Formats: sequence, structure tokens, C-alpha cells
Amino acid sequence: MPAIGSKARRDRIVHLATTTGLASVEELSQLFGVTASTIRRDLAKLTSDGRLARTYGGAMALAAHPEASLRQRTGEAFEAKQAIARWAAAEVRPGETLLLDAGSTVGALAHELRSAKDITVATTGLTALQELSDIESVHVECLGGTLRPLSQGFVGPLTEAALERLTFDRLFLGTDGVSPELGICEADLRQTRLKELMARRADRVYVLAHAAKLGRHPFHTWTPLRPDWTLVTDDEADPRIVEGLRSRGLTVVQVKPERHTGD
Repeated sequence: MPAIGSKARRDRIVHLATTTGLASVEELSQLFGVTASTIRRDLAKLTSDGRLARTYGGAMALAAHPEASLRQRTGEAFEAKQAIARWAAAEVRPGETLLLDAGSTVGALAHELRSAKDITVATTGLTALQELSDIESVHVECLGGTLRPLSQGFVGPLTEAALERLTFDRLFLGTDGVSPELGICEADLRQTRLKELMARRADRVYVLAHAAKLGRHPFHTWTPLRPDWTLVTDDEADPRIVEGLRSRGLTVVQVKPERHTGD
């Protein structure tokens, strides 16, 4: 294919992902005659703009439904999520009581906590429950309620009532998008209300969000950010957004994923 500009190339990537399905970095690099790094930057931009969903090794078209399922999100920004989860797990100390949100990045954290000793984990997410259900050194509490199939998380008055009986050393939140001005974005008002209630019950709050989620506004319900929270993201985060978050008092931690270079 003759060389084309970056905008035209990105438009073509969206078209290919929409018409043929999953597009890998290697295939796109060969097709357009550019480096894998160039394609990764294209995919990061398209994901940030909400035009594609990242997967492990490539990208796929966004589903017709505006909210992707947990299964669809699991492969997005895989290496970044793993690095974020490892950093978060290293913060946990023996004897602590944790609250884990639903979501794929928090699910990755739950996997990292399988080797933890003498901790209590309460969670609203099925992924975390599945990861920790067979670990004897982790005491698990399920905050039940109404299950949202897309997010595989519990919400609603029963979940909120359970929260009123508990406090936590650390809370780890997931998100569909982060805005310095607006806060944490979710598809459902019940989710944003629940996140706000969860934060009130924890001494330390961490928002786990890979770079493509920063600056995203996919939905219209929000949980305000508080200046004493910590956002954990990866090293591809937009510096302007990072600065915007820090200017509001948040601590921003950027981890470096172990990226594979075989493509």
C-alpha cells in the first residue's frame, strides 16, 4: 500500500477493524509499511478517541452497544493492566482489609493478591471473587446486590447497605474513563454512586486506569475525584492529562509495562 498520512491511516485502521474484525499490530504494520511502534501509537490515539477498543496485541472495533462487556475489556491494554496490578498489590500490607471494585484491571489486582498473607478482601466484582475464592490466606467478603452482567459487578441498595457496616484500609477502583475536571466515568448512575460511597469507607483510595482511559468521556455519569486519591496508570498517559490531575491534588503514579517486542 502506498504511504499515507497518519489521519488517513487511522481512518483505514478503523474501517478494517469494523469490517474484518480483530486487527493485529503485526498485520497492520505490514499492510501500511510502518513500524510496530507507529501502529501502537495509532491504536492508542484511536482508543483514546473512543473509535477502537484495545486488545492484547492489536485492536477491535467497538461493539454496537456503547458499553463493552467485561469479557471484551479483559484483553485491552493487557500489559499495562498487569503492571498497574503489580504496583497496587505491592502497596498491600499483611493484616489489612481491602475493598475491590469490579472491572478487569481490579480483577488483575485480585490475581496478584493470591499470594498475599493474612488479608481481608471485600469486593463487588465476580472476577475478584473467582480469583480469591480458593486462597486460604485471604478472607473474602462478597458485597452482594443486583448483578450487572456487562460489568460482572454488584450494585444497588443491598450493596450500599453492606458498605455501611464496614470500613477499609485501601480501596481500589476501576473506571471506564477519567477526566481531571469531571472525575471517574461509568455507564450507570448506580456505579458512580457506589464508587462515591465506597470511597467514604476507605482510608486510602486508588483509581486503576490504563493510559487510554485518561481523558475519555464515553458515558454521562460521574464520580468526582478527591485530591487525596491516587491514580495509577502507565507510562503512555497523556502528560497534559497527568498534569491536570496533579494540579487538582491527586497523586499520579505511572508504571512501565513489560512490553513484548516480537511484532
